[in-house]
Amino acid sequence: MKSIVARHTGVTALPADLEPTDAELEAIEAEMPLVLAEVELLDALIVLLHQPPTQIHSRRIRRAHRRVLAASRDAANCSAGTQVSGDAA
Repeated sequence: MKSIVARHTGVTALPADLEPTDAELEAIEAEMPLVLAEVELLDALIVLLHQPPTQIHSRRIRRAHRRVLAASRDAANCSAGTQVSGDAA
């Protein structure tokens, strides 16, 4: 049996350390409330694909949408509070 292998090497070399940096982990941590709120909204919308909407579904979607808006507001306020070097004071 012949083995199939790639004849070409990769176009870009992978770095030796594939772990995320501390800054990347902090950015992920900061975005996590928004991601979780969006997942909750998506779950509420997926339920409607399989059954007719009821008042409970409408409430769940409104509640999830409000959480997404609140999380995005909080994320924008947190990012606006930090200044990047070179910004005007």
